[in-house]
Amino acid sequence: MPYDRPSLSQLVTRAETDLSARLLDGDTPLRRSVVGVLARVTAGQAHMQYGYLEWLAQQPFVDTAEAEYLARHARIWDVARKAAVAATGAVRLAGQDGAVLPAGTELQRADGTLYTVTTDATVAAGVAVATVAAQAAGAAGNTAAGASVTLASPVAGVQSTGTVDAGGIAGGVDEEDDESLRARLLRRIQEPPHGGNAADYVAWALEVPGVTRAWVYPLRMGAGTVGVAVVADDATDGPIPGAELVAAVQAHLDSVRPVTAEVFAFAPTPLPVDVTLRLTPDTEAVRAAVRAELRDLFARESEPGAVLRISHLREAVSLAPGEQDHAVLAPAADMVPAAHEMPVPGTITFTAA
Repeated sequence: MPYDRPSLSQLVTRAETDLSARLLDGDTPLRRSVVGVLARVTAGQAHMQYGYLEWLAQQPFVDTAEAEYLARHARIWDVARKAAVAATGAVRLAGQDGAVLPAGTELQRADGTLYTVTTDATVAAGVAVATVAAQAAGAAGNTAAGASVTLASPVAGVQSTGTVDAGGIAGGVDEEDDESLRARLLRRIQEPPHGGNAADYVAWALEVPGVTRAWVYPLRMGAGTVGVAVVADDATDGPIPGAELVAAVQAHLDSVRPVTAEVFAFAPTPLPVDVTLRLTPDTEAVRAAVRAELRDLFARESEPGAVLRISHLREAVSLAPGEQDHAVLAPAADMVPAAHEMPVPGTITFTAA
């Protein structure tokens, strides 16, 4: 049977009873007596020890272990926490033709985030297009196209202020959090390697930073081939991954796959699902909650070729905090993608009642 940890008040009562029996011949101690003080002090110490023991009892198990011990379990099973990835992209700065923006030059976003030019960029036709990388790895380095950046130090012949090029500065990924690491570790324990079965390919794909889900398609390109579709739900431009992430998955799969298999990593074809809603009450707070619930729905249930039920969409809207009533005006039926397509959030429109 489970062990019930005593509460602080129960421990105080036990200590008072014990001290009273040993020092006062069973008499009830006075409210402000020394016995009462000793009872509360010893009970407080015991309560802290019970708390530590309760916490310690959770650490030997993967599903309840906290960060430090979870990382230790992962190392034992040779499951590495996915490292953070720095965002990369390009910026445009005006200048005099022939002027050079050298590699190593620092640029700064309005909030102080720093980027470094990775290769020399020469001004041509009045503009230098420089490739940059965030100095600090993580999603915080991602920046939308058109955002302003400034040179940390002047460069001769190049204007100090520029803009992020089309496509933005993207690809930045935070270090894997505990719950994601826990899920991969549990998968490793519950589905041990089998020399290249479907579960192995999923596990290998999920080892790549930025990949959140993966699906396997045996014989996709014929005998001896395996297709692996991946998505990046946490990316700012996700869930459909960019070519750079797909290439990283391909390279990793090529390094671990069985020599007899030819593997192809790919991104599903997006099938945008536009949603039109009428809400009651129709406030900004409720709209934001609805958007969050719909994003969560797509992250949970959207898969390549899988039907996304209109009833589940209605349920997601109903789960939004503050929502009292709603009507889904579009889509009018289940979303049925082709085998290579994956439903992704489209434009969410709110109409007046």
